[in-house]
Amino acid sequence: MGMSEMNRKAVRVLEEWDPFAIGEERYGVEIGNVVDQLQVLDHPSDLAKQIQSIYEVSYEKWIPLEKCVEISYKLLALKYEAKCII
Repeated sequence: MGMSEMNRKAVRVLEEWDPFAIGEERYGVEIGNVVDQLQVLDHPSDLAKQIQSIYEVSYEKWIPLEKCVEISYKLLALKYEAKCII
């Protein structure tokens, strides 16, 4: 899997996540920011903190870090698969 395919899959995972139950199509900016962070971060906790911050800034709502860690593991699995690490 290449990086562009990984980005598409990451977008889909984030769309399905819908942390505030407002509809999958409502998170375009946040998803783009998370995918950007996915490119540079490799540790689940670091990515989770960025996810939490990105969504909190946009929606002024807090997502428990545990939920962000869960999604960060899914995203990093895609990244590692794309880089043929696993």
